Amino acid sequence: MEVFFKAKQLQKTSSSEELLEREYGAENGRLVMRRLLVLRAANSLADVPRDKPERCHPLEGKRKGQFAADVKHPFRIVFEPANDPLPLREDGGLDMSRVTAICILSIEDYHK
Repeated sequence: MEVFFKAKQLQKTSSSEELLEREYGAENGRLVMRRLLVLRAANSLADVPRDKPERCHPLEGKRKGQFAADVKHPFRIVFEPANDPLPLREDGGLDMSRVTAICILSIEDYHK
């Protein structure tokens, strides 16, 4: 899957395990790098594991339309589909098997 970044700084930080460890700590930095590898290796959003350790899941409320992948609690990689137009099913829901690009919005603890 193609992975884009909303912010240049996030893209720069995510390109280096050393920078990720400096920003998020040693364990979280390594886990972020692994999760990004899983996201890039997937053919589509439907191929990203829904179970731990990645636990890719849709978000709700004001974050509807976004997804998260677990890092180490409480951190998540937050992203949204980047296909234009969004691939929809006949019922209007997102066709995750046709989402082949995502945009990483943040790496954060959104539980605060």
